[in-house]
Amino acid sequence: MRLLLDQSTDRRLGAMLRQHGHDVLIVGVDYPHSLPDDRVLAVARQVGRILVTQDRDFGELVFRYHRPHAGVIFLRLPPMELNAKLARLLHVLDNYADQPRQFVVVTERQVRVRPSAGSRRDGRRGGG
Repeated sequence: MRLLLDQSTDRRLGAMLRQHGHDVLIVGVDYPHSLPDDRVLAVARQVGRILVTQDRDFGELVFRYHRPHAGVIFLRLPPMELNAKLARLLHVLDNYADQPRQFVVVTERQVRVRPSAGSRRDGRRGGG
């Protein structure tokens, strides 16, 4: 999977995701640290990468301002060990990230898929 980790996401996840075969770029490493959120979302779309973030502002950009994107995974997780966070993210990538333009909200107990305008609703839910 082609991913862009936002600067709000622990950059150590990048190396861990690469070990699992994912193609990962990181804001603050591969792109300037100071990119505004709307620019991060645009860059991810332009280069065809799903944005992985812990910043709730991206929900507002997508749903209130209807900004186009290539997919967003919003990690709405409490503080937890990095390996636990990786396991949760890998579960999402394996089960929910196959549809373009989805906004996926990941909590400790569930995964919610919120289709953006124009994408189909797939109805998959649950934690696992």
